[in-house]
Amino acid sequence: MGRLVIPEGRQLDDTTDMKTNVVNPGIFSLISRATCVDLDGNKRCVSVDDLRVAASDSAPTSLAVPPWAVEPVTELGKDHRRIEGLIAPGTFNVDPSASAESILTSLISAGAVEYAKSGLVDSAQAMGLSPYDILVVASLVQQESNTQDFPKVAQVIYNRLHTHHTLEFDSTVNYPLDRREVATTDADRGQRTPWNTYVSQGLPATAICSPGVDALRAAEHPEPGDWLYFVTIDAQGTTLFTKDYQQHLANIELAKRNGVLDSAR
Repeated sequence: MGRLVIPEGRQLDDTTDMKTNVVNPGIFSLISRATCVDLDGNKRCVSVDDLRVAASDSAPTSLAVPPWAVEPVTELGKDHRRIEGLIAPGTFNVDPSASAESILTSLISAGAVEYAKSGLVDSAQAMGLSPYDILVVASLVQQESNTQDFPKVAQVIYNRLHTHHTLEFDSTVNYPLDRREVATTDADRGQRTPWNTYVSQGLPATAICSPGVDALRAAEHPEPGDWLYFVTIDAQGTTLFTKDYQQHLANIELAKRNGVLDSAR
């Protein structure tokens, strides 16, 4: 058996950190590496391409997609990203001799068990939301903030959704571009994708990563508050929250002066 470790916040596809040019292997790459075995001197791995094809073409029921996620997964058609977020972070054993579909099925099934343990379904019912929506919120929380701010960021998301305000998260712009970047360009933000929350109201079409336990907990139990905006203003991760847009603009200028945001973007 191969040992597979999936860190919190990892996406299906490889991503490039635009600040350091470091490539973070995606979940598919991590699975492929974990399945590599030497057979008579030849290295055999389940390929990333095979995993993408299985994610795209296999029926949701064949992949053990939980009932609460079948509809959104189906709506995305043949895009392999439709299963984003359904494989939970953690350590797993994978069978190198298994098919790509079988491996994904076992991982998605294990993810569903973990999400059930977190109380996702019960929390969703209490909040009047779908479990899938909460999973998507948790993925945004994971990508947009530091652990200490998770509950506040979750509340910002719900507040903006409640007031029919576009979320406008750079993480949703970067997601289909397979990169990590603090700021995005006007051209980036203008691209219409199923994930871009600058051009479309509501949540992105799928989760944008595999959220960890803390992010899930924050999405299920946000910190009460009336904030609509937040921005990280220094390299230490200090984040300022406000309901007032003018104050938010002032906070952005502070972030630019501190070199956290690029004033040219």
